[in-house]
Amino acid sequence: MSASVWTEGYDLNSVADRTLNIATRFWFLIAVGGQWMFAYYVAAFYGGAALRGDLKAWNKVMPHGYVPGDTAGNLAIAAHLLLAVVIIVGGPLQLIPQIRRRAPAFHRWNGRVYMPAVFLTSLAGLYMIWIRNQGGDVVQYLGITLDAVLIMVFAVLALRYAMAGQIQTHRRWALRLFMVVNAVWFFRVGLMFWIVVNQGPVGFDPKTFKGPFLSFWAFADYLLPLAILELYFRTKDRAGATGRFAMAGALFVVTIALGIGIVTATMGMWLPRL
Repeated sequence: MSASVWTEGYDLNSVADRTLNIATRFWFLIAVGGQWMFAYYVAAFYGGAALRGDLKAWNKVMPHGYVPGDTAGNLAIAAHLLLAVVIIVGGPLQLIPQIRRRAPAFHRWNGRVYMPAVFLTSLAGLYMIWIRNQGGDVVQYLGITLDAVLIMVFAVLALRYAMAGQIQTHRRWALRLFMVVNAVWFFRVGLMFWIVVNQGPVGFDPKTFKGPFLSFWAFADYLLPLAILELYFRTKDRAGATGRFAMAGALFVVTIALGIGIVTATMGMWLPRL
């Protein structure tokens, strides 16, 4: 029997495309679920403390989160936390194709809220580390600062291409923005995955929150997701079936690691504080 009979109706490239799409959706669902869990924690813990009038409770997790008498600084921290929840909840909604198609007005208005929010929360984040000193060291602060710069640059580029009607390019910059905006979340779930793999804190001191791993992770928590995203773009644009299968397999592995970090962070960091 000829090989053509076996391959009739069987398109390897099509199967590779479907496999990559499934892996991408799997990653997105796990990531968004973990991000919304984090948003719930931030709203419940910090928002709950604010509603109770117990702002000092912020300091149980965030060093110098509340400083008596520093009204401007406290408002900056509160704005950062509020905007973080808005960003974490609203950001993924911008990336869902069905929402873009069926509710374009919502997509536009959500984007108009999202873009200023990422700018403001980045500036507030810089204030938190350089003025309020949230723990860690200078290398970690430099990593966070670079992330804030990338957030603002990517936001401008995403907006620019949207206004120019170059939607495909806009979407790619929006995805890059999504990765760098979520560095704080990637930091936490990646750290918890590292602790699980090593069965304890390796490469850093949990009391001082300093060490070579944290210095590395302060940059890698957004540069690594960006690198994976760029590899995904190149795979979609140029790779054949083999490359797409390989990319799908890598995404499945990354998603499993991400899921372990999410579960560990949820059970070990977030839920116990609520």
